[in-house]
Amino acid sequence: MSATLPPFTVSPQEAGHTLAKVLRSRLGGPSWGEVRKLIAARRVKVGDAVCSDDARRLKEDEVVVLFDHPKPLPRVAHPDRLVVRHLDDHVVVVEKPAGVNTVRHPAELEWSEQRRELDPTLEDLTQWAIAKQLGRSSNDLPRLRIVHRLDKETSGLVSFARSVLGERELGLQFRKHTVVRRYLTVVPGVMTARTITSNLVPDRGDGRRGSTPLPDVGKVATTHVTVEERLPGYTLLSCRLETGRTHQIRIHLSEAGHPVCGDKVYTKRRDGSVFDDTSGAPRLALHATELGFTHPASGATLHWSMPLPADLAKFIEKLRG
Repeated sequence: MSATLPPFTVSPQEAGHTLAKVLRSRLGGPSWGEVRKLIAARRVKVGDAVCSDDARRLKEDEVVVLFDHPKPLPRVAHPDRLVVRHLDDHVVVVEKPAGVNTVRHPAELEWSEQRRELDPTLEDLTQWAIAKQLGRSSNDLPRLRIVHRLDKETSGLVSFARSVLGERELGLQFRKHTVVRRYLTVVPGVMTARTITSNLVPDRGDGRRGSTPLPDVGKVATTHVTVEERLPGYTLLSCRLETGRTHQIRIHLSEAGHPVCGDKVYTKRRDGSVFDDTSGAPRLALHATELGFTHPASGATLHWSMPLPADLAKFIEKLRG
């Protein structure tokens, strides 16, 4: 289908309707089949990501873009390119590329495998990679169980449980904060080593997650920050999580006056002004470089490290120059 449409913002009247219905209306009433083919061809972006789900419910103020040509799947979104670092009956550890969601949105859990292939998550890619490695169908494998996750634009080490025992024991270790989790990140300015502890709430007053000064409110979050390298105008940091709250590192560093380079969310100062990111970061400069825990069945101590991926390594080299 040949169609053109300027980018538009979802109106209050369109909010809650499916992407297919809103696009069909905006395009002047082509057939439903034509609209669905257009969406399946990866020609539509909602917000920051290409959307291939014609039944996705749109929200007010979301921005929808119709591309002239289909957007290819990210090169990383293929099970043959996924690096599996550890696999047994209870746990699997993989290297997550940036640009892939860790898990699927609850509204998409009933998608068929064919539909999932249009927009795979790390969970999908991992299951397909396991199936290929074991020479089995993914439908015959035990489901993966989520014990932690990384943001879409964050790269690094991720583990999934593959058994009830694995889920229970790994979940306990995460709740007790005994899992080793270390991240590398780049921030503007000269930041010093410190430990940051605050209570995080879903809305700190400006619509974003953040810290609250109110006692006994929110969840305690602690991040241990050390300096890896001083760069001209920037600092390469190592952040060890004691707790693992949503967006914890990004929030703590932003509130300390040093937002993660490439972050498009946590960019607002307390006074309402916005940080100006001139770093040229290719994406969110955050990488889960270290992961360690006790094996849920054998009790063995397991540990992995993953160097910076090429995009961030090149970014840091550019800052050094």
